[in-house]
Amino acid sequence: MDLRVKWNKGVSFIASSKAGHEIVMDGPADLGGENKGMRPMEVLLSGVGGCTSFDVVTILKKSRQEVSDCEALISAERAEIVPKVFTKIHIHFKVYGKNLNPKTVERAIELSATKYCSASIMLGQSVKITHDFELLETGS
Repeated sequence: MDLRVKWNKGVSFIASSKAGHEIVMDGPADLGGENKGMRPMEVLLSGVGGCTSFDVVTILKKSRQEVSDCEALISAERAEIVPKVFTKIHIHFKVYGKNLNPKTVERAIELSATKYCSASIMLGQSVKITHDFELLETGS
């Protein structure tokens, strides 16, 4: 996997993938930014959220669950001193669908956390990552 991160201006950078997708990263005004993009640490959390959500939805579909939507709400705590690494990450899944089996959803999240999600497994080597979920029934 290769990508490019190019300085835009101030403290703004643009990450580009080989497929041509881009993410703008920027800092707050007090550090010379214009607040026109996510902070790099937010991008890192987004990667974890995207990776684990991909797994959960894929596993639920393969398990023949009638999942119609999935949100991962991520909260993180960081160290007070530099380097301000993540110290705790919590992922709350909101899984929408019909007749969802709570045990199947719980197992999908567990499989993502322990076997499939490279991003969270890698970060989990140094950060405590916890998960929970809620099921939201959609109309018939």
